Amino acid sequence: MENFTSGSIFFLIGFSDVSEIQVLHAVLFLLIYLVALLGSLLIITLTTKDHQLHTPMYFFLKNLSFLELCLISITVPKSIMNSLMNHSTISLLGCVSQVFFFFLLASTEVGLLTVMSYDLYVAVCHPLRYDIIMGHRACMQMATTSWVSGGLKAILHMASTFSKAMCGLPEIHLFFFDVPQLLSLACSYNIGELVVIGLSLVLDFGCFVFIDISYIYIFSTVLRMPSREGRHKAISTCLPHLLVVTLFLSSGFFAYLHPLPKYPSLLDLLVSVFYTVVPPTMNSLIYSMRNKDMKMALCSVRSLPLPQHFPCLFFFKILFSLHH
Repeated sequence: MENFTSGSIFFLIGFSDVSEIQVLHAVLFLLIYLVALLGSLLIITLTTKDHQLHTPMYFFLKNLSFLELCLISITVPKSIMNSLMNHSTISLLGCVSQVFFFFLLASTEVGLLTVMSYDLYVAVCHPLRYDIIMGHRACMQMATTSWVSGGLKAILHMASTFSKAMCGLPEIHLFFFDVPQLLSLACSYNIGELVVIGLSLVLDFGCFVFIDISYIYIFSTVLRMPSREGRHKAISTCLPHLLVVTLFLSSGFFAYLHPLPKYPSLLDLLVSVFYTVVPPTMNSLIYSMRNKDMKMALCSVRSLPLPQHFPCLFFFKILFSLHH
């Protein structure tokens, strides 16, 4: 095939060519997407309406929820439509857009997760200085830095990935466009993108180490608490979040450090799900159904007329009742 141009069409192969498996994949992804969508909307709604949640932690959480809502929306809906309609084509412009927004949102998420671990570290280890360290201006600067750094990394990835001509069969054996698959279509060795990937992995690994160190200090402080109930509450709150962060970053490291074959295995497909679909869904559940402040905020709106709120509150009112 000749070099790809602006009018080129790509094919997202996905998980299978069997129609039954495609339908199953669409149903599972739809359920996961609805959970992530409703959870993120719930968090954004409550943190906006409830003034008791206007704290640094929930300011970052609202940013994270909005980010993850966008992140899962640029990959999963397209995959669901492809499976249901058996129509897996996408234009080169759509490919470029998906790569840019994916890196923008994923890179920003790494920054926000790092900032949130620091916020929790200050809250647990330096509670008396919390209001001074985590002031409004500092929070705005941290959030802005996360978004700006994510945007810069996205521009670098997009520019370096598409700076080389691509040729061969226009097939992507994933449910979304990812850089390792696009590198396999390059007509020549793309040293520039490999350098950008290397720098990104170094920065992300630095964030991962920072998060781990923060949680080491947090857990060491929590374990010295005299109250057993307080220790259990703190650990049950922090541990699920740390597991999701670890899953998100470790699966991303594996995907970009592991030599991706032309035809990915089932493991490669599952890894792509772990760092694109699972974290937004799990974080939505952890911060909505397992968070005491969120539960109290939801209780405060249960008796109010439903039209005053987003439709997702109706779903979570029922779910909250069943949970109790």
